[in-house]
Amino acid sequence: MAENKEKLFDKFPPVSTEEWRAKVETDLKGADFQKKLVWRTNEGFNVQPMYRAEDIKDLKTTDSLPGEYPYIRGTRTDNHWYIRQEITVADCAEANAKAREILGKGVTSIGFKLKKDVIADGFIATLLDGIKLDTVEVNFACCPSCATEVAHALVDYVKANHAADTFRGSIGFNPFKRLLKHGIDFPKDIKALAAELVKAVADVKGLRVLAVDSAMLSNAGAYIYQELGYALAWGNEWMSMLTDAGIDAAEAGRRIKFDMGISSNYFMEIAKFRAARMLWAQIVKQYQPACDCACKMNVHATTSEFNQTIYDAYVNLLRSQTESMSAAIAGVDSITVTPFDKQYKTPDDFSERLARNQQLLLKEESHLDRIVDPAGGSYYVETLTVSIANEAWKLFLEVEENGGFYSQLKAGAVQKAINESCDKRHTDVARRKESLLGTNQFPNFNEMAADKIETENCCGKSCGCSHEGEGNAVEALHGTRAASDFEALRLETERSGKRPRVFMLTIGNLAMRIARSQFSSNFFACAGYEIIDNLGFDTVQQGIDAAMEKKADIVVLCSSDDEYATLAPEAFKALDGRAEFVVAGNPACTEQLQAAGITQFIHVRSNVLETLKAFNAKLLK
Repeated sequence: MAENKEKLFDKFPPVSTEEWRAKVETDLKGADFQKKLVWRTNEGFNVQPMYRAEDIKDLKTTDSLPGEYPYIRGTRTDNHWYIRQEITVADCAEANAKAREILGKGVTSIGFKLKKDVIADGFIATLLDGIKLDTVEVNFACCPSCATEVAHALVDYVKANHAADTFRGSIGFNPFKRLLKHGIDFPKDIKALAAELVKAVADVKGLRVLAVDSAMLSNAGAYIYQELGYALAWGNEWMSMLTDAGIDAAEAGRRIKFDMGISSNYFMEIAKFRAARMLWAQIVKQYQPACDCACKMNVHATTSEFNQTIYDAYVNLLRSQTESMSAAIAGVDSITVTPFDKQYKTPDDFSERLARNQQLLLKEESHLDRIVDPAGGSYYVETLTVSIANEAWKLFLEVEENGGFYSQLKAGAVQKAINESCDKRHTDVARRKESLLGTNQFPNFNEMAADKIETENCCGKSCGCSHEGEGNAVEALHGTRAASDFEALRLETERSGKRPRVFMLTIGNLAMRIARSQFSSNFFACAGYEIIDNLGFDTVQQGIDAAMEKKADIVVLCSSDDEYATLAPEAFKALDGRAEFVVAGNPACTEQLQAAGITQFIHVRSNVLETLKAFNAKLLK
């Protein structure tokens, strides 16, 4: 049989971007293309509804291969990443037992969070007893003042076990954390300590000791470009300090480890990590290291806590799954999936197992570890990569022009900028411009959460260091989760013992009454109110009588704008103040209705949080 070499796509004529645009505008039926389909990101650039080959023809991001400078496509020629689980160490023997247990369940990287009082003679030997250092990545988080002591103990142990050439891990020396979390400067000479630390670990090539913890910024509400821009400035601060202290540039670059967050913005996060490697490689290159290998960015990624919720907590699993998938596709070196229940209790065996298995699914079921940079060449992802890189680079240059990262921390500028972003995001959540499934959109109004809250989540004070009596020198990060305001509202409702009933008085136009009753049910469920929906009433009086029979605290009229002019005054009069009266929508006759005494309206432009706070103030007395 002759081979069929017919090229099927040759039968289709090429279609230009202009022709596609014309077709889209026709389908929009007069709606504005820019307003309807172009997305203005929080990162400061526009995202188009479609991208084509011509959009990336002048980009240089596709010119290199995985493992090649500037490492945009990855620092390795494989996509193996470490599956990491964190262990808070209060007792070294217990922590070792737990580490050995989870290493048999798919974990390949351990993160030991050391409390200050466990650092004593022999603690490293106890922690690492029975752990094969050539197959496992081992990381330590500790008080900055203890980092050198931990480093000497670890290096001695590694050398004694003949693992100096194969060991992989880190010690998170992070003296800038105090300024970020508490507004207090680190009291010792950071440059001298950093140089001493690097020299102490010289014999263990795979041990990174200088932390760039931008996950802290991400969890405090930073936008993606802010996290990346500040992370680059943070890393450059280390490079500058170490080279000024006489440390070789290549040695300095190989000792820095980036701990970055992952938000739920799926494609943007893929692009962020790709942009991060590219920009960091170019920064280190300026220090003229002996080899390009020093320009490789080592990145550990942790799924977000900023968007985790207490109510409908299993939705946290959906968020962290897409987040870890973003990081895996982007080619990071290791990933921690934050357990879904961390915000209201100490994670237990069940939630930790789920967190581990989420990464195992990505490897064993989705095989994401078998292909490097699968997003490379995507018109959309390549364009996003360059766009995020541009915005992050602008911020990086701004920080450098104002004295560098440490200087900006001491001035409180970094904290102030991130707090402003956090406040903006809380406002967007309150207005539902930013959605949190199960919290400000489609909440389960029958769920109760007060009894399951066991702990108030502490932000990073586990090292045992005291800050009492030092006073705040500058503004610190607020670090409040996006859901915290709505959760406080629902907990107020739940703990009051007075759960308001919201009755949907559905009448008139079928499509509009259904749509508005669904909108209103969703709106009031965000406060944990009891929702009473209905199929529809023939008369206003019939609806009011049914509402009173159900002992409604709020009656929401759900109909069409045209019908509100007559139905709303009639319903308001029939209700006669026996319950709160609300109109669902923002009709043209609003002023007319207000003149009749109707003052409460809910619609897509309402601030949901503030509106519900006002109802709580009235109904929970």
